[in-house]
Amino acid sequence: MGFSLVAAPALIAAMGPHRGVPAVLLLAVLASLLPLARDWRHVRPRDAGRLLVPTLLGTPVAAWLLGAADTRLLAVAAGCGVLVGVALLARGVRASFLRRPGGAWITGLSSAGLNVIGGVGGPPIGMYAANAGWSGPQTRSTLHAFFLVQNVATAAVLGFVLPSWPTVPALALGAATGMALAPRLPPSATRAGVLAVSFAGGATLVATALV
Repeated sequence: MGFSLVAAPALIAAMGPHRGVPAVLLLAVLASLLPLARDWRHVRPRDAGRLLVPTLLGTPVAAWLLGAADTRLLAVAAGCGVLVGVALLARGVRASFLRRPGGAWITGLSSAGLNVIGGVGGPPIGMYAANAGWSGPQTRSTLHAFFLVQNVATAAVLGFVLPSWPTVPALALGAATGMALAPRLPPSATRAGVLAVSFAGGATLVATALV
């Protein structure tokens, strides 16, 4: 997990928000396919669907509202979205309202907005999962299923932008390496590393956009 948080700042800085975000989304789809092919039996379809309904409804609205926004403003917003997401995940925020019916709607709509702005719709969904009481395999597989559908839908709304060809084998190599190393690495250290890289990327994206 965490591909978009790490990759989005770099790709948006290199390609600009209007091309970088759709490219991140397609790469994120590929990043979800390999682990989902292995763990699909643990997916919680009803929970994924409960989150996807508000997400899919909110995505075209967010895209319409932000379609004419200034490129630099979008880059700053994307960077800030990454930083806020990292902060919330690092603190392990717990919110009892997320267990209520309206919690899925707030989570889905928030994720839709962040995904349109910067391709980083994961933090609200991560917070929801942290409060849902799912097992580790259920969390990973359900989130991968959710992100797969969300990212395809968001890319379709924003317009498909193919990532540069070297990123695809690099992603496949990284995903395979990560799946091989994951059982051997302490989860706390891996989580801290992902969040640290994500924070650095988000901060760099904001600083670059403001220069």
